[in-house]
Amino acid sequence: MLKAAIALMLIATIASLFSGLFFLVKDDSSSNRLAIALAIRVALAAVTVGLIAWGFFSGQLVSHAPW
Repeated sequence: MLKAAIALMLIATIASLFSGLFFLVKDDSSSNRLAIALAIRVALAAVTVGLIAWGFFSGQLVSHAPW
């Protein structure tokens, strides 16, 4: 369940990234939709990092790296 939530948050972050790109190319200079898209993307990334940290601390996510 946690992995699905993390994947969903990453997909939403990518969608926000492309919406920001669209607003950068198509909007006029007086619109603030690009700034709103950036704020949403930063919030989604923060929630994603929080979910990953919570997964490691709770033991639901484990690292199999040898180092």
